[in-house]
Amino acid sequence: MIRSLSKYAAFVVALTTLAVSFASAQATGDVEVGARFANGIAAIVENRIITVGDIRREIQPLLPQIRMQSRTEAEFRKNIESVEDEIIQNLVDQVLIVKDFYSDEKRRIPPNIIDEEIEERIITQFEGDRSKFLEYLRAIGKTQREYRQLVTEEIIVGYMRGQMRKSEAVVSPVKIENFYVEHRDRFYQPDRAHIRLIKLSRIADEDEAILEQTAETILKRLEAGESFADLAREFSQDSRKEEGGDWGWLNREDLREELADAAFALEPGQHTEPIRLGDDIYILYLEDKRDAGIQPLEEVRDQIERILVSQMARQAQERWLERLRRNAYVRYFN
Repeated sequence: MIRSLSKYAAFVVALTTLAVSFASAQATGDVEVGARFANGIAAIVENRIITVGDIRREIQPLLPQIRMQSRTEAEFRKNIESVEDEIIQNLVDQVLIVKDFYSDEKRRIPPNIIDEEIEERIITQFEGDRSKFLEYLRAIGKTQREYRQLVTEEIIVGYMRGQMRKSEAVVSPVKIENFYVEHRDRFYQPDRAHIRLIKLSRIADEDEAILEQTAETILKRLEAGESFADLAREFSQDSRKEEGGDWGWLNREDLREELADAAFALEPGQHTEPIRLGDDIYILYLEDKRDAGIQPLEEVRDQIERILVSQMARQAQERWLERLRRNAYVRYFN
């Protein structure tokens, strides 16, 4: 029995968008979805028929977006056909993936996983209103039993795709290093500075002199050897106060010009004089800085690993699907 299938629900490639009501679908206008399939059949895969109705159910929620992205009616029709082709292939692949899942007799989906997924969809997509859910089923011509089967298959597809991604989760150090050498330009970074910041803001009718006195107090305590981070926690009035005013690594363009010029002129361990901008006063501290250049491999190793894992997973998935397609009876109709 498959355990913890619920965690794979996030991977589900759910072609059915449940949140769209039948009324909103009608508002997209009369569109002849699947008009090129004269007999109402788009494809046959194994013993399963994919109908124009299946395509219409999947494409209907996408019509507003497709229309927005189309400049002319002709382009709209062309885009419709392109999306239809993608949907057909996805539906074909779904049948094949489900068949592959059941090829192992030990693999089964616990009924409670299916129940939980359906309930979650009713809550999130129909505001917990079962009558709206039933109205949706009537609109797409599905019984509750048929819908349950559809959800089951979507969970299976998500699980199988997730397993495929997991199988490609290990990347050798050599591949990471080769990618780094071949794509060094991708890891170029401009000048950067690791900055801490104290921001003082005037409150309502507070005398500006009080703000300036506070800034002077901070400077004196810094010169006496107190930690900038501790003073930021005590005085700063910005969102990074609790982190000791730590804004991490920033590019010049991340800061206002006046602050950037002051910060990048510092050496590590130095702080600026108070800088007034409008009603606020800033004091900046430089933890470290780096000149423009290519990031070291160790800094981008995790990023490269994620890129390679994603690439390898896509390639492995395509090889897997191609194998399933080769070993199955699939016929497409136009």
